[in-house]
Amino acid sequence: MQDEPREAVEARGSHDGGLGLGGTADLVALDAAKAEDRLGDLLRRARDAEADRLAAFLSGSHPDRLRLGAVLDLSTHLRDLAMAHPEWLETLFHADAGRRIADVVDGLSAFPREGQGEGALMAHLRLAKYEVSLLLALRDLFGAASPDETTRDLSRLAEASVKAALRFGLLDLEARGKIRLPDRQDPEAGCGLFVLGMGKLGGRELNYSSDIDLIVFFDPDCPALVDPEEGVETYSRLVKRLVRIVGERTGEGYVFRTDLRLRPDPGAMPLAIPVPAAITYYEASGRNWERAAMIKARCIAGDEAAAAAFLDEMTPFVWRKYLDFAAIAEIQAMKDRIDRHRGFEGIAVAGHNVKLGPGGIREVEFFAQTQQLIAGGRNPALRLRRTDETLAALASGGWISPETAEELTEAYWFLRRVEHAIQMVADEQSHTLPADDAGLLRIARLVGIPALADFNHSLGARLALVERRFSGLFAGRSGDGADDESRFGSLLRDGDDPKAEDMLAELGFARPADILRILRAWGAGRHRATRAEATRTHLVRVLPALLGALARGRDPDAAAAAFDTFLARLPSGLQFFALIASNPKILDLLALIITAAPRLAETLSRRPHVFDALLDPAFFAEALDRKLLKTRLDAFLGDATDYEDLLIRLRIFASEQQFLVGARLLSGAIEGEVAGAAFTAIADLVIAAALRSVEDEFAARHGRVAGGRLALLGMGRLGSGELTAGSDVDLLLLYDHAEEAEASDGERPLAPSLYYARLTQRLIAALTAPMGEGVLYEVDFRLRPSGNKGPLATHIDAFRTYQAREARTWERMALTRSRPIAGDETLAREAREAIRETIRSRQGDAAGIARDVAAMRRRIAEEKPGRGPLDVKLRAGGLVDLEFVAQWAVLAGLVPLDAIGRSTAEILEEVVEAGVLPNGKPAVSLHSSLIAYTRVLQLMRLGPSGVHETQQLPRGLGERIAAAIGAGAGGDLDREVDDIAALVAPAFEALLPHAPSEATPTV
Repeated sequence: MQDEPREAVEARGSHDGGLGLGGTADLVALDAAKAEDRLGDLLRRARDAEADRLAAFLSGSHPDRLRLGAVLDLSTHLRDLAMAHPEWLETLFHADAGRRIADVVDGLSAFPREGQGEGALMAHLRLAKYEVSLLLALRDLFGAASPDETTRDLSRLAEASVKAALRFGLLDLEARGKIRLPDRQDPEAGCGLFVLGMGKLGGRELNYSSDIDLIVFFDPDCPALVDPEEGVETYSRLVKRLVRIVGERTGEGYVFRTDLRLRPDPGAMPLAIPVPAAITYYEASGRNWERAAMIKARCIAGDEAAAAAFLDEMTPFVWRKYLDFAAIAEIQAMKDRIDRHRGFEGIAVAGHNVKLGPGGIREVEFFAQTQQLIAGGRNPALRLRRTDETLAALASGGWISPETAEELTEAYWFLRRVEHAIQMVADEQSHTLPADDAGLLRIARLVGIPALADFNHSLGARLALVERRFSGLFAGRSGDGADDESRFGSLLRDGDDPKAEDMLAELGFARPADILRILRAWGAGRHRATRAEATRTHLVRVLPALLGALARGRDPDAAAAAFDTFLARLPSGLQFFALIASNPKILDLLALIITAAPRLAETLSRRPHVFDALLDPAFFAEALDRKLLKTRLDAFLGDATDYEDLLIRLRIFASEQQFLVGARLLSGAIEGEVAGAAFTAIADLVIAAALRSVEDEFAARHGRVAGGRLALLGMGRLGSGELTAGSDVDLLLLYDHAEEAEASDGERPLAPSLYYARLTQRLIAALTAPMGEGVLYEVDFRLRPSGNKGPLATHIDAFRTYQAREARTWERMALTRSRPIAGDETLAREAREAIRETIRSRQGDAAGIARDVAAMRRRIAEEKPGRGPLDVKLRAGGLVDLEFVAQWAVLAGLVPLDAIGRSTAEILEEVVEAGVLPNGKPAVSLHSSLIAYTRVLQLMRLGPSGVHETQQLPRGLGERIAAAIGAGAGGDLDREVDDIAALVAPAFEALLPHAPSEATPTV
């Protein structure tokens, strides 16, 4: 069936002699003779009502006439509406049905009219509802409107009806002196009360004969309430009246049946709930199904400002900071309870419930909402109300394939069309197909499929597809793998099982008895992480895949022991094992992390939620998009409730992203040079956000300094964009202010120098304070002028003076790796220029610079000699040599001053191009050696500390490092690094020969 766009229908109008509906649906009556009789009855009603255009149409032979006859035969409800109000069909000869629907709905905004009583309003709303219902049904059945358009129009009608009823009640309350409305022309504005549309109404997905789910809240402190203590009673009576106006069945029918049972604790809570009581309930007792319900919550009537504030406050409840995989089990359990209660047992078209049955509408909704609950806290792009839009966002973000999204969306709208057809027959809130062929054929033809066999095939295929996709979301939780779970579960239980050790030996464990003791300790709950019964349930489910992943390593026994150590440090196992049970594909990477990268494993054991990041579909993306990273950080911080919460969120974000980079590095998805830029990008964004927050928090008490500006510079590896896992960050804070400024303008004023010193202390505390989520970064400010003896914050003029008169060579070397990362852009430019001028002014003494740099390198070699072949930083011919060459090249003017703040690799490339190496030394070795060392260092920082030889490395990490520098699986890593150093050392000596001891200057 093909839908015709609304715009095309409106443009064409009714000039072809038809009903002005358009569409190409193949509508066929059950009984052609009865259809003709119905058309004859309608013709007589049209003549009685003086609907001349309709009468002429019914007397003619336009194809629309037969389609209308089919509708009258197939639907008792629609036939009754048409017979009772032929004038509604008459309007179609003057205006397009879509335009008429919009006019009727928009017209409700004028109600209630001045002096209009409740009965008159109720009658008008019901007539409007039924006219729109008839026209919507005809557009739907004729194929002139998509199910998307139909559900949106129905939702607009419900919203407009509730608004009109609420306005009536508010105006009546004011007339009786119960409230004081700020604006009688706009009663809803500022009234303090708001109505949330839930479920399909909230998502603008209302079905044809739907109840509407509402929750009503109010702000007890709103000025509209004359007596706040009577607020609950006053507004609850208003809600009761609203429900009667909209939902009571009268002689004219009803508008929408209303359901208020989604409100918090409906057996105890009033109909109108004070916001503070609601917040307290959700924070203390809110359940996952209520979180899912709140996804679609939307203000449809009342005080929009109060509603926006409430929904904003509800954000942390709905969208958790961490991925929430425990929610999966609860949502599946909810679906299982529905199936048991309804007696659902598989898919069958006859008698099938297309909403709640297997493969039905609810499974598509759960499929989308489950993944929203899991990841929406970290991915705001998933915070959508509509099911089709959510599926598209899941595909766009890589959480599901585009094919899955397309299939489920198409199935969803097909099922919605079938649902509408079921309800159009008799205006019943039903989702169950008839059990007999005659009844099914009626539904098939309402959907536009003339043959019952074709309908059964089309519907059955979509139900099966939805059930398959929905079941895939809970893979491994029931059914498949049950035998494995039972067999492997016995490994966790004490007892004499002669096959247990054999099973472990078959998997590849060399000491199965020892491994069995470890497993039984897990099953006995000897680790804190496995004490809870729910955790052990998840452990049983994941154990076959977990043992398989551990056994695939080169040393399965060591891997199992490492995992046991990891588990012993884990504070809680429920979320962790729930996550693994839902994502078994990540077990191989988990095993590699635990056995080869103790630093990552330690992070994981202290903060298990960081593993969430590995589930992001973008995990293996080649490059880090700084802009996207900033967007995600801004969105994550946007939900912060206060300063402390913001600092917590910064730690969560940084730890997740750092873990993500480390895991990608370990997996081989990226190499060390990319990891350095990624670690730096994370630090840049997080430190800048922390500084902004500290400034605002500090200013709240101490105000601002007139003309005050500050610039934060990254130094060292942060400045050159080469941070490693766990790096400290070197910072320098510069400031400036108006010359006449003597103190800040806040409640507790401070002199400018003290102001910026204290602010810097606050920044350090914000970054280093040990909170529940750890620290952000260890911070070092010792590269500031005069080191630890100088003030924490430096005035820009003092900085210039110090650099011009007192700075030594090593301090100017540090400046070559400086880069503004936050603060005022104009001051940052001034700082950059001051640094350039400092370096430019000393470039005439090339020999002295070279002598100082060489002497400093020798001093480091004497005080901190290399500790082994893999101490690539300090060993002779190591990273420090290459970094000093780059810094010397900047100070000596061998490369442009634009190189300041760029990576060592980039500067060494320019050194090579400058051709400064004498005696034909292998210039290319500088850059390639730097890259190789960077890869070794970045990976070493993931591993255990104090390791400087290959034999001390975890085997998996050693293999990964060897692969990173092209050494091969069987290569000698120590020798490979020795060979690199043998190229670098003579190159360094050729450029910066060591000065004699007695000639060593002060650097």
